[in-house]
Amino acid sequence: MEGVCETKSSTTELKSVEFGNHQNGSLMETGLGNYGCSHYRRRCKIRAPCCNEVFYCRHCHNESKVICSLCDTEQDVQQYCINCGVCMGKYFCGKCKFFDDDVSKNQYHCVECGICRTGGKENFFHCNKCGCCYSNLMREVHRCIEKAMHHDCPICFEFLFDTMKDVTVLPCGHTMHLGCLREMEEHYRYSCPVCSKSICDMSKLWRKLDKE
Repeated sequence: MEGVCETKSSTTELKSVEFGNHQNGSLMETGLGNYGCSHYRRRCKIRAPCCNEVFYCRHCHNESKVICSLCDTEQDVQQYCINCGVCMGKYFCGKCKFFDDDVSKNQYHCVECGICRTGGKENFFHCNKCGCCYSNLMREVHRCIEKAMHHDCPICFEFLFDTMKDVTVLPCGHTMHLGCLREMEEHYRYSCPVCSKSICDMSKLWRKLDKE
């Protein structure tokens, strides 16, 4: 009798799982293609923490109105105020809707990346296979990995492509935050957290170990 009870229970659980999978499958398709914006097709919205307003995505947020800090005039996104004429940002990118008075960062817009970056356009090149901008010093020596920065940092799990932190490229081609790499080194970890290859020349250490 105990065996029969167990069989019935297992059958019930199986039907429950099958029903759940079927339900989840139908919900995956519900409303598909009927929502979203010109930037993303999605069935959700975000609430911007800066203004507490609701938008489909961060690009929709940036494409909304701007308010001049000097005269409080609300207007379309542009570099100069339509009322008082003040420059609202010495650096202005009409594509990213980005303003910044600190031009010492040498901001530039990378067409291939689709975002603004810092450091000066003349000092960087865009690798089409890696899908990101690298220093000119790496043009002939870096190892290409498809969409190398279109993923999370393997240590802190922050998205790398548009991070505000410094990013480093390991000899194997994988990328991570420079600060996270330094933290790894402090804990004597000298291998890539993705592929386990050495992050520096370890030949002297191996020779020393062999002698010992």
